[in-house]
Amino acid sequence: MPSNLKYKRVLLKISGEGLQGDENYGISDKRTTEIAEEVLEARNAGAEIALVVGGGNIFRGLSGAEIGFDRVAGDYMGMLATVINALALQVVLEKKGIHTRVLTAIAMEQLAEPYIRRRAIRHLEKGRVIILAGGTGNPYFTTDTAAALRAVEIGAEVVLKGTKVDGIYSSDPVKNKNAIFYNKLSYLDVIDKDLRIMDHTAVTLCAENKIPIHVFNLSIKGNLAKVLKGEKIGTIVSGNKGD
Repeated sequence: MPSNLKYKRVLLKISGEGLQGDENYGISDKRTTEIAEEVLEARNAGAEIALVVGGGNIFRGLSGAEIGFDRVAGDYMGMLATVINALALQVVLEKKGIHTRVLTAIAMEQLAEPYIRRRAIRHLEKGRVIILAGGTGNPYFTTDTAAALRAVEIGAEVVLKGTKVDGIYSSDPVKNKNAIFYNKLSYLDVIDKDLRIMDHTAVTLCAENKIPIHVFNLSIKGNLAKVLKGEKIGTIVSGNKGD
């Protein structure tokens, strides 16, 4: 492991909206390319990287349920949306010369490998970036929970949550200019304050397995590499009591 890295094996969670960029819907080529460049820099620094991507830029299961969709059907549709995003990321990453594998929680062998824990770890050991799609493969679980679960399974040292803001605030900083920024929080802080950066199931799973969550602004060039080096940006959620 290079001496300048704080974390070697990481799981990076990207929302579907994170691929949307300035577009109203779908996938932004510009934003996806920017993310690929961040991943390339991190990979070249020696990190082993697993990506979990959401599907909200295409379809969100909960939104489907609100307009009358059966919840289970809606969630499966959302899982399929994550596969579309994963394949888009794979194409752009490989154009940058990064060897990747897409692994899905729902079998679709014509498109990707099925998720098998040992295979995923082996890909990481060989220097490949893995993109984990399809959530957990089960309805009623978010891609945040999928990210926490996969992080535990592959032995990730941290869950990185890439967002459009600088970290965790007391409320939405876009809507409330007086929102308080937190440098450090405990897992219980996040749950007790009902800070919706990740769902409670995901936070609890990380807490039980002592995996820190580092929330940072992925839209700022170079931030991913800075987080891997341990620079003090964003918000760290761990077992230690926050301010």
